[in-house]
Amino acid sequence: MLRKIVKFVLWILLAGLLFIGFQTVRNWDTIQRVFLGGVKVYESTPPTLPQNIARPAILVFSKTSGFRHEEAIPAARDAFTDIAKEKGWGIFQTENGAAFSPEILAKFDAVVFSNTSGDVFTPDQRAAFKAFLENGGGYVGVHAAGDDSHKAWDWYLQDLIGAKFIGHPMNPQFQKATIRVEDRTHPATQHLGETWQRTDEWYSFDRSPRKTGVTVLATLDETSYIQKGMFGSNLAMGKDHPIIWTRCIGKGRVLYSALGHTAESFTEPANKKALTGALNWALKLEGKGCNDTHATPQQIE
Repeated sequence: MLRKIVKFVLWILLAGLLFIGFQTVRNWDTIQRVFLGGVKVYESTPPTLPQNIARPAILVFSKTSGFRHEEAIPAARDAFTDIAKEKGWGIFQTENGAAFSPEILAKFDAVVFSNTSGDVFTPDQRAAFKAFLENGGGYVGVHAAGDDSHKAWDWYLQDLIGAKFIGHPMNPQFQKATIRVEDRTHPATQHLGETWQRTDEWYSFDRSPRKTGVTVLATLDETSYIQKGMFGSNLAMGKDHPIIWTRCIGKGRVLYSALGHTAESFTEPANKKALTGALNWALKLEGKGCNDTHATPQQIE
């Protein structure tokens, strides 16, 4: 009888190991992205761009070496295409990090990091992006563009984003919450009321980026949702929980919005207007800031 029990247990263990092995192989890409530091792929051959791109032009970048937002990325791609078409802007969308060279970036007036995650650039590509901003280019970062998967590049997290992502709620992951609009004059938020209720995956950070000199456009009302993360961890930041903010990098305008995990975020009228306003500001077509003498709407061709 004991021998039969041992044999049965061994079969159960073997079946369990086979199941774990199967799931590991099946989900290896996700395991690499989430638990093993991301996928290490760095492009060296740039994408082929259209012959003539209308100006102003935006470069939408959605490469993911970390967690990939499979539903949000294509939805955002459609939204940015719609915005550019409506405004008459040039647009090029890519997941090729080699697009970040001085020669290619010179064809664009702003870049969008659309749920970009992980370590996506070579040192030369990092330098080209940094110089693009410092010399007056614009940047709009969406959701995962500000998560902790970018930790390999200190400048990006500390100087550009200004805070380290520490988690998002897990029970439930998506919650309806209230956003308090702090600045209703900025092009990204001028269409909103004093409060804005919507459903998303809400990011928390290790500190308020306000302490690094950003201009906060909107904060989260933590009384409107539950800030419990993985294993019940407390994600509360207190009364100052910024969720959309701007800053200058040299002469360049930077706007980060932590909104945008779901595909629905990019068809939601209020958020689509916020993204349109963010791009107008980053392109220096609206609003003030970041050495306005460097570029004006009339100078962007």
